[in-house]
This record gives sequence, structure tokens and C-alpha cells, in this order.
Amino acid sequence: MTDAPSWRTCDPWLIVDLGRMRRVLSFAPHRPGLVDARHLLWRQVRDADLTPGFDACDWLAAELSRIGHAGDVAMMTSRDLGHLQQARVGAVTCLATVGLGNAERVGHHRDTPRKGWGTINLALLIEDGLTDAAMIEALTIAAEARTAAILDCGLRIGSGFATGTGTDCIALACDSGPKTFAGKHTRLGRDLGRATYDAVHRGAQAWIGVHGNRLNDA
Repeated sequence: MTDAPSWRTCDPWLIVDLGRMRRVLSFAPHRPGLVDARHLLWRQVRDADLTPGFDACDWLAAELSRIGHAGDVAMMTSRDLGHLQQARVGAVTCLATVGLGNAERVGHHRDTPRKGWGTINLALLIEDGLTDAAMIEALTIAAEARTAAILDCGLRIGSGFATGTGTDCIALACDSGPKTFAGKHTRLGRDLGRATYDAVHRGAQAWIGVHGNRLNDA
């Protein structure tokens, strides 16, 4: 029986309930790597919170302990959680918050004004059982789809068109199972790519609609 994932916002948190303990692969600041967790969380922060010397990982761990989620996987965003984007294709659900204030082009670096921090956070929920190797492949497909969505939005920075931000984060959750491939030739890979692309593209367009399609270096 499938325990369907669900999510809710409880300012300043987005709490994603995975329905049961799942395998989670991420490079999140809290509990990164390949771990077991029941929840994924976003903690919204303000640019003013991100002062020089701010220890984000220790602060986030303390905040999670305070609300009883120290054993879960968590990320941070300065994007208002009201801008959460959702897309579901087949067995894949993507949740995304998209801020592009510290946009980068891969292989380059720009000096980002401290008041301009912003990031792309993604949670991918897959209702298929995957091997560890398939989870790694699925994470690369999500990253590629995110990059394609940002490129197609045409945000120009000093080094060319942005491909993401300097603090993007992806967390992918599923059950352990026999599925061994998640590439672009598979149904799972196509669904994963489409769900990720759609959620990120909508989020990026919303951000660009307010801030414009060009960022100046600091």
C-alpha cells in the first residue's frame, strides 16, 4: 500500500511528509548524502539573516531540533514559500522554490551582492523503488532538467546566460527497490526530467517577471 506524500507550509517552514521512511539522496546542508528520512524541510530565511560569519549548518540544526525534526533532511531558502511550484508527471512529483539573485554560469563566478542571495531548492518524490545507482542517475537527470529550464528562461549575467545559482540544492526521495536505470531513455527519466523542468521553469519565469532578465555583477 502506498502512503502518499503530502506537504504544508507553517511559516517559516515547508514540511514535506514522505508518507513513511524513505531513502533520500541529497547535498542538503542538514543530513546530506544517502540517508533514511520521513520528512524533507525548507527553512525560509531573510537576506538580513545571512550575516558575515553566519554558520548556516549549525543554526539550521538547532532550528530543526527545536521543532522536533533533527533526524530529517533540510534545506534553506530566502525565496518566499508562497512561490512554491509543484509539478507531477507519472510517478514523479517535483517541488521547487526558485530565486535567482545569486545566479551563476557553470564554470564562472560573479560577485553577488549580499542583498541579492537567492537559490533553487528541489524536492523530487519518486513512487518507484530504485537502486542506489539509479538514485544517483536520477539526481543527474534532475540537475540537467533544472539547468535546461534556467537556460530557456534567458537570464543574462556578466559571463553569459545563467545555468543555476551558487547555492542550488536537490533532494531526491524514493523507496529502495529493483529499478536500476533512470536515464533519458527510460520512462522514469523522461517523467523526472519533465516534472523538474516544468516546476523550475515556472518558478524562474515568476522571478524574472519581477526582477528582470539581466543581473549586474557587484
